[in-house]
Amino acid sequence: MIKFDFIKNYDFDFDMDELSKYEMTGWRRNFTDDLTDIYKLRDKVKTNSDVLVVIGIGGSFLGSKCIYDMFSPYFKKGFEVIYAGYSLSSDYLNDLVNYLKDKDFSINVISKSGSTMEIKITYDVLKDLLIEKYGDNIQDRVIVTTGDKGFLMDEVNNYGFYKFPFPEDIGGRYSMFTYAHLFPLSFAIDIEEFIKGFNDGDNLIKEAYSYALNRYNLFKEEKVVENFVCYEEKYLMFMEWIKQLFGESEGKSGNGVFPVSTLFTKDLHSLGQFIQDGNNIMFETILVVRDNKEIKDVNKTNNIVIDSVREAHRKGGVESNLIEIDKLNLYDMGSLVKFFFYAAAFSAIKFGVNPFDQPGVEVYKSEIKNNL
Repeated sequence: MIKFDFIKNYDFDFDMDELSKYEMTGWRRNFTDDLTDIYKLRDKVKTNSDVLVVIGIGGSFLGSKCIYDMFSPYFKKGFEVIYAGYSLSSDYLNDLVNYLKDKDFSINVISKSGSTMEIKITYDVLKDLLIEKYGDNIQDRVIVTTGDKGFLMDEVNNYGFYKFPFPEDIGGRYSMFTYAHLFPLSFAIDIEEFIKGFNDGDNLIKEAYSYALNRYNLFKEEKVVENFVCYEEKYLMFMEWIKQLFGESEGKSGNGVFPVSTLFTKDLHSLGQFIQDGNNIMFETILVVRDNKEIKDVNKTNNIVIDSVREAHRKGGVESNLIEIDKLNLYDMGSLVKFFFYAAAFSAIKFGVNPFDQPGVEVYKSEIKNNL
């Protein structure tokens, strides 16, 4: 069960036809696709591999990575899912190649455009390693998730790789419930329960709008930074996913709240002083799961800390929204993803910008391309 405790509660007065004016709103559909191919490919990969390497960046990997981390034990054994392609670190890629040399592995390369620079570089290196290990017979070890054109589509045609579609009417940061994320997640979670929660997430539209209005009105009060707080290290990547969702959706034309994230209590010992007593430009949104496994009353202590810190920050002028789940589960997390989708869209529209484009990203991509 999800509980919301917002700074203020606002009535729902949004005309949903406003959303229909924009392209790229395919995420509003319920996910009803047949999952048979996902399960067949998952089982095939598990038969011939010890490792699946997921190659993606931004919206092509943050979604599945954050849920994978959230629902995986800290110390995991057995089949391994490794995420790559999200940086240009030569050290990481070199170490990954050396690690995979003694492993049977497959790759799932994900890019809507099929030509993202970081993804292409990583894919080229790992494809060479696949050919070195298995010869030219690699068609059963590469799964591609992409649109209908671009470099990756050419690879599908040349090698006969299996291809999952990437819907044209869904942007990367809104693509959690597409094959780009559901296939790699099928190795770790019950995706059907996750999908059910997402499909039912339309029940949280009113709460999403109230949260969006909180953010917008706080911004007008010169609270220009939103600190997304979690109390469990496994949830940090979910904060990263939220940061991209809001940063790219509303950060345009000089508008938008700047999203940051912290892990408490760790960051209370480094940033707590600033949050409590520094430049008062911030508000917080806290994600809490109350029912964690208890070890010598650690969970009880953690819950006391959560409430105490929230009250201390409030006294320091830092107000907070609280999103609380009584027990971590896939259904509620699926619904929460839909909640954040709507909240980001509502918030961007309040700021007067298109929630679904990203013109600033194209500027730096163009500059890099010109200089390479």
